[in-house]
Amino acid sequence: MTREPKVDRQREHQANERTFLAWLRTSIALIGFGFAIARFGIFLRQLQGVVAQPAVPLHPFFSSETLGISLVIFGIGIIALAAWRYNQIYWQIERGDYRPNRLLIWITAAIVMALGTLSIPLLLFRGNIPPPAPNSSPNSPSYRR
Repeated sequence: MTREPKVDRQREHQANERTFLAWLRTSIALIGFGFAIARFGIFLRQLQGVVAQPAVPLHPFFSSETLGISLVIFGIGIIALAAWRYNQIYWQIERGDYRPNRLLIWITAAIVMALGTLSIPLLLFRGNIPPPAPNSSPNSPSYRR
């Protein structure tokens, strides 16, 4: 028997591992972005409370915290999906019947695009906070609205 099938199988397994690691990096990035978005939303809300005394009401569901948590949960789900897919491909390579599955790629891309689209209104319609007048004090009538 020649060594070529063994080398080809080794390359296939290495490619499977690289693909798994790429999915893992993607999930870590999603988790990191989700954490940053959620924390930055909390920071902006606190800043808004300090600058604008009457707090601007936030939507209870559609907020940066919800989007950030969604990205973190989706990133964790991607890790589980990547591990499952890695194992599935491992055994397909061993049996010699590898079949690619593009459905998972399309589903993942659709979810990331949906979460990205949901972030656009949070950026555009955040509301500009007017700064207080420089000579105003909290006790003056011009300060209160």
